[in-house]
Amino acid sequence: MQNLDVVFHSIVVDFGLFLIMVDFGLFLRQVKISDLEGKIIGIYFSANWYPPCRKFTPVLANAYEQLKSRDPGVEIVFVSCDEDTGAFDEYRAQMPWLAIPFSDLETKRSLNRRFDIEDIPCLIFLQLSYDKQDLIVLDGIDLIYRHGIHAYPFTKGRVEELLRSENDKRENQTLEDLLTNHDRDFLLSHTTSKKVPVASLTGKTTGLYFSAQWCTPGVKFTPELASIYRKINRDHSFEIVFVSSDHDQTAFDSYFGTMPWMAIPYGDPNINCLAKHFDVQGIPSLVILGPDGKTVTRRGRNLVNLYRENAYPFTQARVEELQRQVDEEFKNLPEAVRHSGHYHELLLVSEGTGGGPFICCDCDEQGFGWAYQCIECGYEVHPKCVSSVEHD
Repeated sequence: MQNLDVVFHSIVVDFGLFLIMVDFGLFLRQVKISDLEGKIIGIYFSANWYPPCRKFTPVLANAYEQLKSRDPGVEIVFVSCDEDTGAFDEYRAQMPWLAIPFSDLETKRSLNRRFDIEDIPCLIFLQLSYDKQDLIVLDGIDLIYRHGIHAYPFTKGRVEELLRSENDKRENQTLEDLLTNHDRDFLLSHTTSKKVPVASLTGKTTGLYFSAQWCTPGVKFTPELASIYRKINRDHSFEIVFVSSDHDQTAFDSYFGTMPWMAIPYGDPNINCLAKHFDVQGIPSLVILGPDGKTVTRRGRNLVNLYRENAYPFTQARVEELQRQVDEEFKNLPEAVRHSGHYHELLLVSEGTGGGPFICCDCDEQGFGWAYQCIECGYEVHPKCVSSVEHD
């Protein structure tokens, strides 16, 4: 029996001769490759031990069930990266699709080599036909997360159509379009009225704050953001809206109770739409919208960490002005220091001399450009976090 690498990618394939062994947990049966001919097939590289995989699998399972009800010609094949059969069996039990048997190491290695798999989870869509094997799209993870079943049939044309649609939405977005739906035109508030019309934000700079009580960096960042929010909002020109990823209403209520701003109600359908629209990959995240409702930046958290309240109104012109000020200030700092949290000498670097995006090893917040960096081990801290130094 030849492996799937040959089956999917040979120039000439006799589909009737090749078989896939499929593990259904309680028994094994063989599925002919000819049974998959003409179907859209997703090859799913994943592992039980890796949290991002466990997070994505139920999302994919939900999309798979919906797709199968729409088109039986969609199939997924699981390629395990697990370390033992127990983990494979436990993980496999959560999946409603086919799988390469855990013992078929040759096929798994071949598929990993053929598609140059470096990160998991990874989902690759193919479409098998007698005359060609067409690789339709590589980043199926991103497509499912952002578009779900709307990405069907996973063709290049469909992906381009979705991108055009996203761009059109961003260019024409308004606060009302983003923050309301047919059942709700208000936001929750701590004021006496408890409900504030979304329209009241028109003309203000608005931050969308994606966070959750279970997120330790978010819980740490929230009081800092609240302090800065109060300083900026003295003239009521700035507002923040909490977009919750909490697991239940109780956690939402508790976390929102620590915030001085507004919130979208817990479980509102706009929450997932906003995360997809702004391609939020992790929390906490702060997206800044201008007075016209258009996106100013998705780097709000980073800008707050770097410039505090001075970052307002977060426009490119303001950021460039602040960067010039920082360049003038930091170029006078000592070129080498020793930090109380590290045993090697740290050298001052800028964006032009090896600096760039980094996570400060002192305060755990993101930085950009200027940093004190250890050449030997990569330790980096904000210049402001160098609390104990010994100059050369």
